[in-house]
Amino acid sequence: MIEAWSWPTPNGHKVHIALEETGLPYRVVPVNIGKGEQFRPDFLAITPNHRIPAIVDPEGPGGKEMRLFESGAILIYLAEKAGMLIPADPAERYTCLQWLMFQMGGVGPMFGQYGHFNNYAPEKIPYAIERYASEVKRLHRVLEKRLSEAEYLAGAAYSIADIATFPWIRNPERRGIDLAEFPSVRRWHDAIAARPAVQRGVAVLSENQRNAPMTDAEREVLFGKTQFAAR
Repeated sequence: MIEAWSWPTPNGHKVHIALEETGLPYRVVPVNIGKGEQFRPDFLAITPNHRIPAIVDPEGPGGKEMRLFESGAILIYLAEKAGMLIPADPAERYTCLQWLMFQMGGVGPMFGQYGHFNNYAPEKIPYAIERYASEVKRLHRVLEKRLSEAEYLAGAAYSIADIATFPWIRNPERRGIDLAEFPSVRRWHDAIAARPAVQRGVAVLSENQRNAPMTDAEREVLFGKTQFAAR
């Protein structure tokens, strides 16, 4: 059974959704990042980067244990293990991977920076907020163009590219986005949100979803010197 070391964040939801979609047996190992559990030795033994998610598959390639971090790599691994959610045709496969990397290198980091400077930074820096708000909108325009041409990001079929991107498009109001401005993105979002496996995936660890303001202790763990300490 695969162990999914995770927490209910967009990157965590990617792996939860992929596991639900593939039907691979798994259990969740919660890693409370607000309390600093990502710095525990047992988690660092899986990922030296101390970021969720990570997985441990006791039945990896060749029957040997596989430890893996980085959500994009995990999605590729799960798709290939299950034989689904990634195209077999080489050209379509590279298109899928292209959009997966678009999420990993663009959507995730830029949306995250907007969230940090708009919601969590100790002082409001208008330049930073405007810069990342503009980039969030630009990336939505890129998605809108693609999804006006294709049903899903990789083409006609739902894939790990969609699974990677969807959790970051959820709750658009948090990023000052109105999906009415992006009708193709909204069509795509609503279709994915209606999938039973997606609904199960976003419900994983949902009881731990943040509903209260961040405490000073959590802020220090997530954004202060704690995360930069040598380990």
